[in-house]
Amino acid sequence: MPQEEPAFAPRLATIVADALDIGSVEIRDLQRNSGGASRATWSFDAVHDSGTEALILRLAAHDVDGAVMMLEAAAMREAARVGVPEPEVLTAAADSSVLGGPYLVMRRVDGETIARRILRDEAYAEVRPRLAAQCGAILGALHQMDPAALPSLSDVDPLDGLRALFAETGVVSPTLELAFRWLATHRPEPFGKAVVHGDFRNGNLIIGSDGIRAVLDWELVHLGDPLEDLGWLCVRAWRFGAEPPVGGFGDYQDLFAAYQQASGRAIDPQAARWWELFGTVKWGVICILQANRHLIGDDRSVELAAIGRRLCEQEYDALGLLDELLAGAVR
Repeated sequence: MPQEEPAFAPRLATIVADALDIGSVEIRDLQRNSGGASRATWSFDAVHDSGTEALILRLAAHDVDGAVMMLEAAAMREAARVGVPEPEVLTAAADSSVLGGPYLVMRRVDGETIARRILRDEAYAEVRPRLAAQCGAILGALHQMDPAALPSLSDVDPLDGLRALFAETGVVSPTLELAFRWLATHRPEPFGKAVVHGDFRNGNLIIGSDGIRAVLDWELVHLGDPLEDLGWLCVRAWRFGAEPPVGGFGDYQDLFAAYQQASGRAIDPQAARWWELFGTVKWGVICILQANRHLIGDDRSVELAAIGRRLCEQEYDALGLLDELLAGAVR
């Protein structure tokens, strides 16, 4: 059954025509693809006298801070400048009065984002062994982004911030407490300070038969330690049941070697594993926060409730990582 065209479609046509600097466009096949409580993703074709443009609209809820959407657009443009594969951003605005929320319009990039298909479908069998190295090369470029090009980047201590968030939940988890204590007492020397994507993982990459075509979802971009991105990519949750530690598709060595070649900086594997444990704990805390949105009635959702049940998975993964790290320290 076709979706009913949303009321904002005529206004979207005007926005796209202005962005393309053409007289007028007709919006066709406007389909909502995905989106949570705060953002939606729409795909559509903009048809005009000279041809058809395949585009994507990212539309935030009306109460989302428009500055966040503008930061996302600026990050995508700056990432493209340093060689990160990105969709071209045509226009973005913080004003909610036009489409009902802050928005971003970009060109559509063909490919797959569903991690389980990327990890299991025969169509990606040939490219899978190359993805870890491609991630390393992309992150090596990404961490060369100029912070001055991005307005109002947050810069807070990640461990202190995460522990404060966990404390606010009121949830008791001896496992997470143990992990927090270990992280605090075994923190590696900072690798540096750079623009950090914040959610670079399998599921936020558009992948085709030739490899990674685009990096998506810059909502969590911030200043931080570059190893945060590498550790997050290796969190077990983002392997989606596959064995290889890097996104479910590759090995640490391929990721680290490609990063070093792209950035000129060698990775300390133990430091990267610290950030992998940090990412595991972080996802555990996020699971609690997502479930709380459902439990307190802010956003009643079976999906959010189910995410809350995944806390036990992160506790299990954290204990496994702690066992590995402690064994490594003994050796």
